[in-house]
Amino acid sequence: MRIGVVFPQNEIGADVGAVRAYGQAAEELGFRHVMAFDHVVGADPAVHQGWEGPYDVRSTFHEPMVLFGYLAALTTLELVTGIVILPQRQTVLAAKQAAEVDLLTGGRFRLGVGLGWNQVEYEALGQDFTTRGRRMEEQVVLMRRLWTEESVTFEGDFDRVTGAGLAPLPVTRPIPVWFGAQSPPAYRRAGRLADGWFPQMSPGPELDEARAVVEEAASQAGRDPSGIGMEGRVSWKGDADELGALAARWREAGATHLAVNTMKAGLRSVDEHIGALATASVTLGLRES
Repeated sequence: MRIGVVFPQNEIGADVGAVRAYGQAAEELGFRHVMAFDHVVGADPAVHQGWEGPYDVRSTFHEPMVLFGYLAALTTLELVTGIVILPQRQTVLAAKQAAEVDLLTGGRFRLGVGLGWNQVEYEALGQDFTTRGRRMEEQVVLMRRLWTEESVTFEGDFDRVTGAGLAPLPVTRPIPVWFGAQSPPAYRRAGRLADGWFPQMSPGPELDEARAVVEEAASQAGRDPSGIGMEGRVSWKGDADELGALAARWREAGATHLAVNTMKAGLRSVDEHIGALATASVTLGLRES
């Protein structure tokens, strides 16, 4: 099980030095990858009365593709979007950005994609919230062609490409695409199309049921379910034993990857986040105490 970290988007802010320190420390502590969440804009609760989303206009988010261009020069970590809200982005441009990150990292890039939940953000980016599921399926098909073919001609319901291609092509062809999933339609989509998926629950009966749907959809699509990766997530709450126990449950559940998330733990600085990672690293057996 490959163990990485969740970049604490909302808690280390816009300090470039903190970004650099965090990325380099994660690598030094033995973690294998950094995952970054994605939101382009946040909604203003003063305008959107009754706003209940977990993020708003005050929540800090670095743009993940640009962030990864920076981290690619500083670390040898695998860089993972977890997730990019693909249907609110231009397909060909997203494919180009992903190819560039893959090139800059020497093939250490994993593109996690999902549908998102924020209609305000979709409106701001000029995309239709109601068709996002169908659009993402088409996008993934087109992107994989763009990553593997010199010249592409494609006409779908949402995108048209006529005799055009990316240059340079990515190192990894095609780039691994992982899906965020938290509903039966999303589980089936992951089974049909994804190289891996990010469950949104802890190990237990709910995960078992979701994984069964993913595997059934994969089999029906003529794919080998055992080839689909699964990345769990554990949150740091100040208790190393609890973290270790949950990580063990993910290993037993068959997770191929795991990410440690130090957000929402009351940590006040990048140094405190790094300190939590240092303890987690020892607990998870990535280095000696």
